[in-house]
Amino acid sequence: MKETKQVILFTDGSSRGNPGPGGWGSVMVYPDSHGVLKVDELGGREDVTTNNRMEISAAAQGLIHIDGYYENLDDITFIIYIDSSYVLNGATKWIHGWRKNNWISSTKEPVKNQDLWEELAVAIEGKNIEWRLVPGHAGVPGNERCDVIATSFADNNPTDLYSGLLSGYYITDILDVLKTNHADIPKNPNKKKSSSSKVKAYSYVSAINGEVMTHSTWAECEARVKGKSGARFKKSTSRENEAEIISDFR
Repeated sequence: MKETKQVILFTDGSSRGNPGPGGWGSVMVYPDSHGVLKVDELGGREDVTTNNRMEISAAAQGLIHIDGYYENLDDITFIIYIDSSYVLNGATKWIHGWRKNNWISSTKEPVKNQDLWEELAVAIEGKNIEWRLVPGHAGVPGNERCDVIATSFADNNPTDLYSGLLSGYYITDILDVLKTNHADIPKNPNKKKSSSSKVKAYSYVSAINGEVMTHSTWAECEARVKGKSGARFKKSTSRENEAEIISDFR
């Protein structure tokens, strides 16, 4: 019986303005043909984009990058640490229905970011992937490094990207995340938190005729939805909660 190899992938995305200039970052730790662990950092940019597009790009590009490294993926397990519930749910749940329905959502509207979802669908095909949701900006070394890469590309001042041996990588504790008990997929990632009115707002999300926008203040949100027939709006309490509301509004 062949020994299963693990490829560890961290991803993150960023957008200045949402929409605005954005960047994505990926860090992967993988064994070469001799079993020696290596690290590759990846990053990219779009001049006008959204957080969600950059989050999808980070996952897709990381998986695409590794494709040429192994002749046979049967004995490879990909473990993806991601702080975007939007991408996690899309990759593990929604994407299957979207493809069957010719990329039309449950609300009978074209799926947002279809081009990138199609790219990710191809990238995950034939791979044994474990998706693990981690909290953003919570000290997870790989996630923090991806955030630095993503924001540096968003600011059009990209950081130097490392490619080489894990033993020479300056983030010496990047694999410590394997020792923690992160759930692969939340039991109910869309469950609404109770007493949300008492929690400080992360942002406000509005939707008019299927066009979703995020706002930093309630005044901005109210100005958009006030008096508009069929408008929807909701306060988010975290980056992950914001993504859940956006996906629900779409």
